[in-house]
Amino acid sequence: MLHFLFLLLSLSFIHPTTSKSTIEPCSNSDTCSSLLGYSLYTDLKVSEVASLFQADPISLLTTNAIDISYPDVENHILPAKLFLKVPITCSCVDGIFKSAFVHYKTRPSDTLSLIADTIYGGLVSADQIKEGNPNAVGPDPSVLSVGANLWIPLPCTCYNGTDNNLPAIYMSYVVRPVDTLAGIAARYSTTLTDLMNVNALGAPSIKEGDILSIPLSACTSSFPRSASDYALSVANGSYAITASHCVQCSCGPGSRNLYCMPASFAVSCSSMQCKNSNLMLGNVTVQQIGGGCNVTSCNYGGVVNGTIITTLSTSLQPRCPGSQQFPPLVAPPTSVGPDSMFAPAPSPSESGGVPNDGPHTSMVPSSGSIIAFPPSGGPSGSASSASLLNPFVSFPLAVFLCLSMKYAISHPL
Repeated sequence: MLHFLFLLLSLSFIHPTTSKSTIEPCSNSDTCSSLLGYSLYTDLKVSEVASLFQADPISLLTTNAIDISYPDVENHILPAKLFLKVPITCSCVDGIFKSAFVHYKTRPSDTLSLIADTIYGGLVSADQIKEGNPNAVGPDPSVLSVGANLWIPLPCTCYNGTDNNLPAIYMSYVVRPVDTLAGIAARYSTTLTDLMNVNALGAPSIKEGDILSIPLSACTSSFPRSASDYALSVANGSYAITASHCVQCSCGPGSRNLYCMPASFAVSCSSMQCKNSNLMLGNVTVQQIGGGCNVTSCNYGGVVNGTIITTLSTSLQPRCPGSQQFPPLVAPPTSVGPDSMFAPAPSPSESGGVPNDGPHTSMVPSSGSIIAFPPSGGPSGSASSASLLNPFVSFPLAVFLCLSMKYAISHPL
């Protein structure tokens, strides 16, 4: 009797776990701007983090609205566990969107598990690295040659740069133990329904290690296809650096209008003055008239054949626009506390309300529909990570088992 009860008790705590990440089919010519949510495994210089992902260090900083005016900012040491949004180009590899050109050179004591789970923070699995590097990884994944170049297939998604028909840029995010889907939705100014739709979830259940695609409201460019920075997209509340570090573009809080101006440390840049005017890139003049407000602006049109394109536009608006709103800049972080703007996302009920730390974005609300249809251009399906164990269902079972064990002990066979 006791053996049977112990078996039941053990089985009651077993539930299947399946790793989950969103898979988006694509054709080989498809690319987009994307983001990776990454937590530093140790103290690292800005340049070292950028090297892990073959990213531009300045782009890494501006994406996170970190002030780049600090001296020698590329060698600033960022603290362990700091959460960063890493900008990458999402490319199509074998019919699936991946960051295709991230390489890693092995070091002494490296293993596939260490590289996958620690160095790249769970954004990739050891099996994926092994599969993508058949000539570099032998039968024993715990033994790697020092100095071997490994291809790291990191996850990313595009969905046509839209979410519910509005501009968006997608971030691949590794679920942490404290996370709930509601908390993640609140942290990134989206809805629970939208997250479920984007990730094809049948239930709002997530577990540690899942990789979610999170849509971030964005400002997008209308540059010509001939521009080297064509289809530039900037997540709300952050910046992007372009034109060989000459131009800095931002997506202000609650805005969907891309605003570009000369970068603070622009040197050796082509002219950024609009033709037939005294206006420089980013300058706006307003003139109140009886019928409204004449607005003239010098706008950025991308880089074509190494030349910065500026365009002069004039429009009549019902009212004069207010001052340009910029995402708030933060100093290069030196520590990570429980209230850090880069902290994980617990449920609003666990944190005493919707997180209010750091620069928040204002997103046009998604549809309130509770029917889980994928968004336009979104995934048609993915592996579900919904847990089959409901704690409220298992609680009566646990009580029954405890009472049964007590009875069995007092009435031995």
